[in-house]
Amino acid sequence: MKNIISLVLMFLFIGAKAQNAGVYDASSQIDITVYVPDQVEGLTDSARNNLESKLSQIVTSSGLGVSSENSRFIITANVVVLTKDITPTAPPMQAYTLGVNLYIGDGMEGIKFSNCSVTLKGVGENETKAYMSALKNLKVDDPKYQDFIAKAKIKIVDYYNRKCDFIIKDAKAMAGKGQYDAALFKLATIPDACKACYDKSIPVSKVIYKQYIDNDCKVKLAAAKNIWKTSQDESGAYAAGEYLTEISPNATCYNEAKAFTDKIGAKILADGNKEWAFRMKVYQDEVTADKAALKAERDIALAYAKSTSVNYIVAGWW
Repeated sequence: MKNIISLVLMFLFIGAKAQNAGVYDASSQIDITVYVPDQVEGLTDSARNNLESKLSQIVTSSGLGVSSENSRFIITANVVVLTKDITPTAPPMQAYTLGVNLYIGDGMEGIKFSNCSVTLKGVGENETKAYMSALKNLKVDDPKYQDFIAKAKIKIVDYYNRKCDFIIKDAKAMAGKGQYDAALFKLATIPDACKACYDKSIPVSKVIYKQYIDNDCKVKLAAAKNIWKTSQDESGAYAAGEYLTEISPNATCYNEAKAFTDKIGAKILADGNKEWAFRMKVYQDEVTADKAALKAERDIALAYAKSTSVNYIVAGWW
């Protein structure tokens, strides 16, 4: 089982405007995932966890943050056992020399962006302990990592600058097929570090989100009507209400849903001579509505990311 830890790279591009169009001087977020493939030589579960932790620390030691989301971009490592020796001591010990190669790249397309290598030594009572001892010597604050990560950042930003139109086109195509959550996730992966692309994606996200809530409204209103059709009593009213309460006030069919809610309420009042304690969502003002919509877009994208498995490609990286 591949363990995946996602990181959010918070970085400052100083003077980057002169080199990269669309990048601005502000702390920005780029998602990157720690990924250790199964085929790494000699990795026990304990060693894998240790290596993943080290990779995380390499990123966070540079002042970067941690996220729970998966990403197109990954930081990974390959470990090669360079030497195995027996020490001339009493008792004799196992001595290992490991070559650890670190990589950052596009894990979905299998494109390597940057790499660096370190050599580690460790000694232990047996081979497993010697291996673990060597991995523990992987320094997480080595200055060479700064250049390693900086090169990757530039290439990640360049990726979005070059492919922005294709990303947005793909998102629109997904939405056209009714894959609204996938489309919103695709747009949500565009980092605000790529200002031109990020700004271009915002209005598209709003349009697709509107399509999402309109479709969601139709589905949930139909479900509520089917429930009420077969059970026009208080129990049916509350069952239908569970769908109706999830309908966004910004959806096109919201007024129809509200009218249907009033119809149910009138029936319950007439039958039981008591008011149905039910209220649909209402936004107090436009600002509240915009904030709710933005949060909903992010929640939809995050839910999609969590429900989707990712098969990363690292063939040819080492």
